[in-house]
Amino acid sequence: MKFAISFSNIAPPEGNLSWAQMAQDMVSLAPEIEEMGFDGIHVLEHHFQRDGWNPSPLLALAAISSVTKRIRLATDILLATLYNPVKLAEDTAVLDNLCGGRLTLGLAPGYVTEEFAGLMVPYESRARRFEEVVNILQLAWTQEVFDYEGEFFTIPETRLTPKPLQSPHPPLWYGVSGPRMMMRAALRGALLVGSPRHTLSELVEHFRHYQEACVATGFVPTERPIGRGVFIAPTSREAVDAAAPGVTHLFRELYGRKSAAGERVLTADDGSMISDSASVDFETFRQRYIIGTPSEAIERIIQLREEVGMTEIVAWTQLPFVTREQTLQSARLMAEKVIPAFR
Repeated sequence: MKFAISFSNIAPPEGNLSWAQMAQDMVSLAPEIEEMGFDGIHVLEHHFQRDGWNPSPLLALAAISSVTKRIRLATDILLATLYNPVKLAEDTAVLDNLCGGRLTLGLAPGYVTEEFAGLMVPYESRARRFEEVVNILQLAWTQEVFDYEGEFFTIPETRLTPKPLQSPHPPLWYGVSGPRMMMRAALRGALLVGSPRHTLSELVEHFRHYQEACVATGFVPTERPIGRGVFIAPTSREAVDAAAPGVTHLFRELYGRKSAAGERVLTADDGSMISDSASVDFETFRQRYIIGTPSEAIERIIQLREEVGMTEIVAWTQLPFVTREQTLQSARLMAEKVIPAFR
């Protein structure tokens, strides 16, 4: 079982931490997380949100790579559809060289309409555009000279230098949920990464579709990473008191708002669809979070391993309204009390 920490950089204006402080905490915590024995540090991508998030995951990982030596670094998830594919191929190749071949590239088409509008990328064709971007990435990374002609991009004969340090390229993860996209992931030999926004039953269904696609394509995935909100404290009460405001904000502000607008369905733990973001509270989504004592966390991780086949948990520990000290305490308890139970 592998254990990673994910940084979200969500800094609500009404909170007590600025985005700059969250970003600086991310970099300063990275070497401590590596020293604790975690396997990975992950960052995500969202744009134009009032509470920040992280619009530049590759820049963030470059900063983290400069203060770490061993730990793997992952985009989880990078919204590849929003990029110029050749520039993305260059930037990821440079980053893979800078970090000594530690990069994992998690990719997704994206779904937040204002991100596409603000970056002037058509929303309706995002799935097809995403696949072209990944086509070009793989060509640029692996061919000495390449060209490409597609629906969205026409690239003359081009040489990418440097190539990624990892051969043939950094491992690919797909953050998708539809059967068609899962088939594309399997065809590319990309792992499916489970999202923390999904319920346990949804994860079971998604990985069932993905496994069917893998059988059909002959791809044999050896890992099954899953993201989950994780906050650990000495007592359950302390954990809930610290994490509940951030969980409520996260699901109300972006996920709940998009579900209410009909753009991306979000279901409560009981399976009902969220149609009013104002109705979201901590209890609505508590079961998909791992919030409590180390022993409670161990029980939940065992459940995910047994019911979904999870081989790596990506812990969203840097929650909104949670201080650096609280994040560090949660990570320490995980390293000292939880991880040893699985190794």
